[in-house]
Amino acid sequence: MSTAELPASHAELMDGVYHWQRHIYDLTRKYYLLGRDRLIDGLDVPQGGTVLELGCGTGRNIVLAASRYPNARFFGLDISAEMLETAGAAIAREGLSGKVKLARGDATDFDAKALFGVEHFDRVFVSYSLSMIPGWEKTVSAALAVLAPSGSLHVVDFGQQEGLPNWFRAMLRGWLRKFHVSPRASLRDVLESESQRTGATFRFRTLYRGYAWLGVIGSSK
Repeated sequence: MSTAELPASHAELMDGVYHWQRHIYDLTRKYYLLGRDRLIDGLDVPQGGTVLELGCGTGRNIVLAASRYPNARFFGLDISAEMLETAGAAIAREGLSGKVKLARGDATDFDAKALFGVEHFDRVFVSYSLSMIPGWEKTVSAALAVLAPSGSLHVVDFGQQEGLPNWFRAMLRGWLRKFHVSPRASLRDVLESESQRTGATFRFRTLYRGYAWLGVIGSSK
């Protein structure tokens, strides 16, 4: 999908939300986007492997992952030009421009070959993005479609706060709505259904009393 074909309403919404927020995003989100580092540690990228992040945002995760797995190549996709500008600067600042490539695109419908020159990836990960993507189920399908045969998809996002007090859940949901974020109640069911459809393994963990959910589809140990 070319930039001209991006769904304008959502792309413009994200650029509007993060035009200023991107400058303080990582500083503030570290306190409540829990489980991201656990996801990165669990990628277990093979030597010389390829890794794609869908919804790469400010580049925080892809920078950490690229440092954690120095022999792999990384690719980041985001619909927001504002976020990609910040991500590009972060990647350059860390001296990672030679091993990380970014592109603007819709995570629900993208052509990896056209955007990156790569058709399949050893690892694909999505960190706190599905809760912001309309038609997010298509992102899961699109991610699985570009996995290498022995690859794996890793997802972390807001859970349903099932083990936390009702007042906390209400407060969190109210805060998240300000940023057009909606925790996906059916996330586990969709991931499990997709793993069954593709004949892949499925692992799922509830973190911090349901604050966050972490799922893995594929063969990664």
